Amino acid sequence: MTSPAIDPLRLNVAHFATDAQQLDGDWAIAELSRLADSECPADAGSPLRAKTADAVPLPSRSASDLTRRVRWHAVGSLRPVGGEQQIWMHLTADAEVVLQCQRCLLPLDEAVHVDRHFHFVDSEETAAAIDDETEDEVLVLQKSLNLRDLVEDEMLLALPLVPRHDVCPEKITMQFGDVEIVEAETAHPFASLALLRKDKDGDGGPDIV
Repeated sequence: MTSPAIDPLRLNVAHFATDAQQLDGDWAIAELSRLADSECPADAGSPLRAKTADAVPLPSRSASDLTRRVRWHAVGSLRPVGGEQQIWMHLTADAEVVLQCQRCLLPLDEAVHVDRHFHFVDSEETAAAIDDETEDEVLVLQKSLNLRDLVEDEMLLALPLVPRHDVCPEKITMQFGDVEIVEAETAHPFASLALLRKDKDGDGGPDIV
Protein backbone atom coordinates (compact mmCIF):
# COMPACT_ATOMS: atom_id res chain seq x y z
CA MET A 1 0.00 0.00 0.00
CA THR A 2 0.98 3.65 -0.41
CA SER A 3 3.25 5.02 2.32
CA PRO A 4 1.36 7.47 4.57
CA ALA A 5 4.39 9.81 4.45
CA ILE A 6 3.78 10.54 0.76
CA ASP A 7 0.49 11.91 -0.52
CA PRO A 8 -0.02 10.82 -4.16
CA LEU A 9 -2.60 13.60 -4.59
CA ARG A 10 0.02 16.23 -3.65
CA LEU A 11 3.26 14.67 -4.78
CA ASN A 12 6.43 16.78 -4.57
CA VAL A 13 8.04 15.36 -7.71
CA ALA A 14 11.41 17.09 -7.17
CA HIS A 15 11.84 15.50 -3.73
CA PHE A 16 10.39 12.23 -4.99
CA ALA A 17 13.04 12.04 -7.73
CA THR A 18 15.94 13.36 -5.64
CA ASP A 19 15.35 10.69 -2.98
CA ALA A 20 14.72 7.98 -5.63
CA GLN A 21 11.46 7.16 -3.92
CA GLN A 22 8.87 4.60 -5.02
CA LEU A 23 5.13 4.67 -4.57
CA ASP A 24 2.38 2.21 -5.41
CA GLY A 25 -1.32 1.77 -4.76
CA ASP A 26 -4.68 1.39 -6.46
CA TRP A 27 -7.86 3.37 -7.07
CA ALA A 28 -11.33 2.09 -7.89
CA ILE A 29 -12.38 2.71 -11.49
CA ALA A 30 -15.71 3.99 -10.13
CA GLU A 31 -13.78 6.76 -8.33
CA LEU A 32 -12.06 7.90 -11.54
CA SER A 33 -15.03 9.69 -13.11
CA ARG A 34 -13.62 10.22 -16.60
CA LEU A 35 -12.44 6.61 -16.91
CA ALA A 36 -15.73 5.33 -15.49
CA ASP A 37 -17.66 7.43 -18.02
CA SER A 38 -15.62 5.83 -20.83
CA GLU A 39 -16.82 2.37 -19.88
CA CYS A 40 -19.75 0.54 -21.39
CA PRO A 41 -23.10 1.47 -19.79
CA ALA A 42 -24.22 -1.25 -17.40
CA ASP A 43 -27.46 -1.77 -19.38
CA ALA A 44 -25.78 -1.64 -22.80
CA GLY A 45 -26.83 -3.84 -25.67
CA SER A 46 -28.02 -3.52 -29.20
CA PRO A 47 -31.76 -2.72 -29.40
CA LEU A 48 -31.93 -5.44 -32.04
CA ARG A 49 -30.01 -8.11 -30.10
CA ALA A 50 -31.56 -11.54 -30.19
CA LYS A 51 -34.19 -12.17 -27.51
CA THR A 52 -33.32 -15.81 -27.09
CA ALA A 53 -32.81 -18.09 -24.13
CA ASP A 54 -29.09 -18.35 -24.87
CA ALA A 55 -28.52 -14.59 -25.15
CA VAL A 56 -25.36 -13.53 -23.33
CA PRO A 57 -26.28 -11.89 -19.99
CA LEU A 58 -24.97 -8.40 -19.32
CA PRO A 59 -22.47 -8.04 -16.47
CA SER A 60 -23.74 -6.72 -13.17
CA ARG A 61 -22.04 -3.36 -12.57
CA SER A 62 -22.90 -0.15 -10.76
CA ALA A 63 -21.36 3.16 -9.74
CA SER A 64 -20.86 1.70 -6.25
CA ASP A 65 -18.65 -1.15 -7.56
CA LEU A 66 -15.26 -0.63 -5.90
CA THR A 67 -13.84 -4.08 -6.69
CA ARG A 68 -12.48 -3.24 -10.15
CA ARG A 69 -9.40 -1.10 -9.60
CA VAL A 70 -6.49 0.59 -11.37
CA ARG A 71 -3.21 -0.67 -9.91
CA TRP A 72 -0.23 1.68 -10.30
CA HIS A 73 3.46 2.04 -9.43
CA ALA A 74 5.66 5.16 -9.65
CA VAL A 75 9.45 5.51 -9.34
CA GLY A 76 11.33 8.82 -9.16
CA SER A 77 14.90 9.32 -10.35
CA LEU A 78 17.54 11.87 -11.35
CA ARG A 79 19.44 11.52 -14.62
CA PRO A 80 22.76 13.36 -15.06
CA VAL A 81 22.74 15.01 -18.51
CA GLY A 82 25.19 17.73 -19.58
CA GLY A 83 26.22 18.51 -16.04
CA GLU A 84 22.61 18.84 -14.88
CA GLN A 85 20.35 16.51 -12.95
CA GLN A 86 17.14 15.89 -14.86
CA ILE A 87 13.99 14.99 -12.91
CA TRP A 88 12.24 11.82 -14.12
CA MET A 89 9.41 9.55 -13.06
CA HIS A 90 8.49 6.11 -14.36
CA LEU A 91 4.80 5.23 -14.11
CA THR A 92 3.08 1.90 -14.75
CA ALA A 93 -0.61 1.16 -14.34
CA ASP A 94 -2.95 -1.74 -15.11
CA ALA A 95 -6.69 -2.31 -15.03
CA GLU A 96 -9.46 -4.45 -16.50
CA VAL A 97 -12.03 -2.07 -17.95
CA VAL A 98 -15.41 -2.86 -19.52
CA LEU A 99 -15.79 -1.14 -22.88
CA GLN A 100 -18.59 -1.28 -25.47
CA CYS A 101 -17.88 -3.29 -28.60
CA GLN A 102 -18.45 -1.04 -31.58
CA ARG A 103 -19.65 -3.96 -33.66
CA CYS A 104 -22.24 -5.73 -31.49
CA LEU A 105 -22.66 -2.98 -28.81
CA LEU A 106 -22.24 -5.53 -26.01
CA PRO A 107 -19.74 -5.25 -23.12
CA LEU A 108 -16.11 -6.10 -23.82
CA ASP A 109 -13.49 -6.79 -21.13
CA GLU A 110 -10.26 -5.02 -22.04
CA ALA A 111 -6.90 -5.20 -20.24
CA VAL A 112 -5.32 -1.73 -20.27
CA HIS A 113 -1.62 -1.23 -19.51
CA VAL A 114 0.35 2.00 -19.10
CA ASP A 115 4.16 2.18 -19.09
CA ARG A 116 5.41 5.77 -19.38
CA HIS A 117 8.51 7.81 -18.53
CA PHE A 118 7.99 11.47 -17.62
CA HIS A 119 10.66 14.16 -17.85
CA PHE A 120 9.93 17.21 -15.70
CA VAL A 121 11.30 20.60 -16.78
CA ASP A 122 11.12 24.12 -15.35
CA SER A 123 9.01 25.92 -17.97
CA GLU A 124 6.51 25.57 -20.81
CA GLU A 125 9.12 26.96 -23.21
CA THR A 126 11.59 24.23 -22.32
CA ALA A 127 8.89 21.57 -22.57
CA ALA A 128 7.87 22.80 -26.04
CA ALA A 129 11.49 22.92 -27.20
CA ILE A 130 12.26 19.30 -26.40
CA ASP A 131 8.84 17.69 -26.74
CA ASP A 132 9.28 16.88 -30.43
CA GLU A 133 12.70 15.37 -29.81
CA THR A 134 11.63 12.58 -27.47
CA GLU A 135 9.05 9.82 -27.26
CA ASP A 136 8.81 10.32 -23.51
CA GLU A 137 6.29 12.68 -21.94
CA VAL A 138 7.61 16.14 -21.03
CA LEU A 139 5.80 17.94 -18.19
CA VAL A 140 6.35 21.24 -16.44
CA LEU A 141 7.44 20.78 -12.84
CA GLN A 142 4.81 22.03 -10.41
CA LYS A 143 4.89 22.51 -6.65
CA SER A 144 2.78 19.36 -6.33
CA LEU A 145 1.41 16.76 -8.72
CA ASN A 146 -1.94 14.97 -8.49
CA LEU A 147 -0.79 11.48 -9.38
CA ARG A 148 -4.36 10.18 -9.54
CA ASP A 149 -5.19 12.63 -12.33
CA LEU A 150 -2.03 11.65 -14.18
CA VAL A 151 -2.80 7.93 -13.89
CA GLU A 152 -6.34 8.54 -15.16
CA ASP A 153 -5.05 10.64 -18.08
CA GLU A 154 -2.68 7.89 -19.15
CA MET A 155 -5.31 5.16 -18.78
CA LEU A 156 -7.68 7.14 -21.03
CA LEU A 157 -4.95 7.57 -23.65
CA ALA A 158 -4.26 3.82 -23.56
CA LEU A 159 -7.87 2.83 -24.34
CA PRO A 160 -8.42 1.38 -27.84
CA LEU A 161 -9.95 3.84 -30.31
CA VAL A 162 -12.42 1.27 -31.66
CA PRO A 163 -12.96 -1.53 -29.12
CA ARG A 164 -14.24 -4.75 -30.70
CA HIS A 165 -14.53 -8.40 -29.76
CA ASP A 166 -12.32 -10.76 -31.75
CA VAL A 167 -15.52 -12.79 -32.12
CA CYS A 168 -18.74 -11.18 -30.92
CA PRO A 169 -20.69 -13.30 -28.36
CA GLU A 170 -23.94 -12.91 -30.29
CA LYS A 171 -24.84 -12.76 -33.95
CA ILE A 172 -25.02 -9.25 -35.32
CA THR A 173 -28.54 -8.26 -36.31
CA MET A 174 -29.24 -5.26 -38.54
CA GLN A 175 -32.58 -3.75 -39.50
CA PHE A 176 -33.31 -2.31 -42.95
CA GLY A 177 -36.89 -1.09 -42.90
CA ASP A 178 -39.02 -4.17 -42.22
CA VAL A 179 -36.22 -6.56 -43.14
CA GLU A 180 -34.11 -8.07 -40.34
CA ILE A 181 -30.73 -9.50 -41.32
CA VAL A 182 -28.38 -11.57 -39.17
CA GLU A 183 -24.78 -11.31 -40.33
CA ALA A 184 -22.06 -13.86 -39.75
CA GLU A 185 -18.75 -12.55 -38.40
CA THR A 186 -17.01 -13.42 -41.67
CA ALA A 187 -19.63 -12.02 -44.03
CA HIS A 188 -18.60 -9.47 -46.62
CA PRO A 189 -19.65 -6.02 -45.29
CA PHE A 190 -21.89 -5.42 -48.33
CA ALA A 191 -23.20 -8.94 -48.77
CA SER A 192 -26.31 -8.36 -46.66
CA LEU A 193 -27.37 -5.44 -48.85
CA ALA A 194 -27.99 -7.86 -51.69
CA LEU A 195 -30.83 -9.39 -49.71
CA LEU A 196 -32.68 -6.09 -49.85
CA ARG A 197 -32.65 -5.98 -53.64
CA LYS A 198 -35.43 -7.63 -55.62
CA ASP A 199 -34.87 -9.22 -58.97
CA LYS A 200 -36.69 -8.04 -62.08
CA ASP A 201 -39.25 -10.84 -61.75
CA GLY A 202 -40.14 -9.64 -58.24
CA ASP A 203 -39.48 -12.98 -56.53
CA GLY A 204 -37.59 -11.32 -53.67
CA GLY A 205 -34.20 -12.76 -54.60
CA PRO A 206 -31.05 -10.83 -55.39
CA ASP A 207 -31.06 -8.93 -58.66
CA ILE A 208 -28.04 -10.32 -60.50
CA VAL A 209 -26.97 -8.11 -63.39
